[in-house]
This record gives sequence, structure tokens and C-alpha cells, in this order.
Amino acid sequence: MDLVQEAKRVLKMESEGIIELIDGIGESFEKAVHQIAECKGKVVVAGMGKSGHIGRKMSATLSSTGTPSVFLHPAESSHGDLGVLSSNDLVIVISYGGGSDELVPILSHCARKGIPLIGMTGNLESRLAKECNILISVKVSEEACPLGLAPTTSSTASLAMADALAMATLKFKGFQEEDFAEFHPGGSLGRRLLTRVKDVMHQGEALPLVSLDTQILDVVSVMTGKEVRGVAGVIDKAGGLIGVITDGDIRRSIEKKIDLTTQKAHDIMSKHPKTISSEELAEKALFVMEQFKIQTLFVVDGRSKEETSRPTGLLHLQDLLAAQIR
Repeated sequence: MDLVQEAKRVLKMESEGIIELIDGIGESFEKAVHQIAECKGKVVVAGMGKSGHIGRKMSATLSSTGTPSVFLHPAESSHGDLGVLSSNDLVIVISYGGGSDELVPILSHCARKGIPLIGMTGNLESRLAKECNILISVKVSEEACPLGLAPTTSSTASLAMADALAMATLKFKGFQEEDFAEFHPGGSLGRRLLTRVKDVMHQGEALPLVSLDTQILDVVSVMTGKEVRGVAGVIDKAGGLIGVITDGDIRRSIEKKIDLTTQKAHDIMSKHPKTISSEELAEKALFVMEQFKIQTLFVVDGRSKEETSRPTGLLHLQDLLAAQIR
């Protein structure tokens, strides 16, 4: 048996099963998205067996993208769990065959209480197809299982359709990256979307700042005596940041055989340094550093245009790496 060829056959059949669904996307799909997005309560997703696993994933995806959702196990629904349903809810039932006995209590309850029901099924003549308010077809031509028994192509198609509904709802509701971050505070994703410059910057006495007339030897002392070494910000009399000196500037001056004992900060500083606001995402600071190939970035904030160049913080590339922004 050629196992590699068998794997390729399965992947091909399942991908073709998803493609089959595309032409069926139309008015019913749009109605389903509108109903999900406009639901005043929660979206309750139900399914048995493999469909239940897909339902759990769909419910989790909806919840994480701004649509409150829970999973209801059909077998438990007739033993008290129907109590999770309220009149403001919406029910989505996933069942490829559409006729599982365990679904009957849910279908009957929705009919009695007037709770809207979206059905996802491959059997368009099933009880689920006939009793739901909106029918979403997930019908496929053939299962990838060589016995034609195990849900394979059908379950993959159902999962893809569930994702299509969730993502279309996300877009319809105008769900943004910032909203996504609120529901994903943990892990690298949360750090990337929630951590701001002010959360990781050095400030106060840690800032290496010198005046225009500071002697270079004194500048070097400042550059090596603060938390962030190898850089100093040059400020004018009003406290505005007008330049920056790095250890690279020092090395280049030495290479040019410049007598640093006679130099002042304004003689070797780089003008118009790159800066960032403390309210920006830390990820943006990392992007700026990578774009301009710099290791440090001064933070400037102000309550008026005249104060916008006043340095309030300093970031080093290592700070962002330590914060695991990526």
C-alpha cells in the first residue's frame, strides 16, 4: 500500500469537498450572518459526534471574535441543559445527516419558544433541514474514508463552513484587531496586540540625556552610566529632543581621528532622531527599529505642539525582545 498516495488522495478529496460548497454560498448564507451578528443574546451551537467537535470549535471561534457563544450537547439538552436557552438567543445545529434523535428536544424547544434556528446539514430532506429557519448546505459528493463510512470530507466541509460564517460575521460587525486583543490577553498574541510602548519603556532618572554643549567625554559617561547603554539623547534649552548620539557615532569620530576631548554633543550628534509615542503599540516600535536598523528609540509625548519633542522614555530592542512581542 502506498501510504503517501493515500494521504494525497484524502487531502485532494477533502479540499474538493470544500470547493463544492462555494457555489452554494448565497442568500441563505447572508441571512445567517445577519442573524448571528444581530443576535441580542448568545449563539448556542449544538451537534452530536464529529459534528459536536466542529460545533465546539465554531462556538469558541465566535466567542473569540466578538459574538458570545456556548456549546450545547444535544444528549444533555433533554436532561436540563435546555435551560441555557433564552428567547434572545440564536441556535445553530450542525448535523450532516440531520436526523439524529438527540437533536429532537432542541428542535422542538426552539419551535415552541420561537427561538431562531440555523441548520447546517448535508441532507436537505432531513428533519433539521425542514425545521430550521435558515438552511446552510454542507453537502459533499463523497467521503474521503475508503470505506465511505467515517465522517471525513463532510466534517472538513462543515468546519470550513463554520469558519466562513464566523469570519463573515466578524467582518460584518467591523470587529478590529484591538477588539480581538481584548479577548486574547494571554500568550504571544495578547502581548503583541496589547503591550504599548509605555509598558516597557525606561523613564525618569533612567533616561540618558545631555545638553547641546555637553563635552563628549561627559556624554560617554552618561551613555555608560544609565540603564540603557550606548545612547544619549541631546536636548535643547527647552528640553526638546533635537539629536541622538550612539556608540556608533563615537566610533566613527575616532575612525576619522577627531579629537573627542575638544568636541561637544552638538558636534557629532545625529539630527532628527526617530521617535515614537508612549501610546503606540510596542509592536510598532519594533517595526520602526527594524525598518531603520536602529537599536534604541526615544519616546516623546506632549500636551501641546511645543512639547511634542520632549523625551519621556527610551526603548531598547532588547526590551521588546524580553517582552516577547513576537
